[in-house]
Amino acid sequence: MSTQAVLDARALLGSLTPLKTDCGRLCEGACCKGDETTGMLLFPGEAELFKDCSFAKVIPAGYALGGEDAQLLVCSGACDREQRPLACRLFPLYLKFLKSGRTKVKMDPRAHAVCPLTDYGTEALDAAFVDAVRAAYDRLLEDERCAAFLKALDAEFSL
Repeated sequence: MSTQAVLDARALLGSLTPLKTDCGRLCEGACCKGDETTGMLLFPGEAELFKDCSFAKVIPAGYALGGEDAQLLVCSGACDREQRPLACRLFPLYLKFLKSGRTKVKMDPRAHAVCPLTDYGTEALDAAFVDAVRAAYDRLLEDERCAAFLKALDAEFSL
């Protein structure tokens, strides 16, 4: 079921990106540059989608989130955008759990090191993208494993 939640979230985002133009031109694609141990977190069930991937490999992250071993997708720096992982599609946003029990879509604190858009807040992003990210997170929260993953990820930011 988690794989289906990830696929549904991907579909909700479609081809939307943070800006109506190629935001990678601002930073020369900084979020797509890394090394052999730097990658994007995969959501529960998502690793299955990259079994036969030609542009990336799945590696253990070395820690657990939501009671499961976390995995990273390490890419070569160039991907088929239609196949990129959900974390790339949501970037630079993440889901914050509030004390009230509600949630809020915010700039991902990990993005500050590479994304110049974080200096301007979510208001500077394409509203359709932000709305689609909210809808994608709502869909992920319907899945027990994905909800546990997101809560654990937020708890790591709150330490």
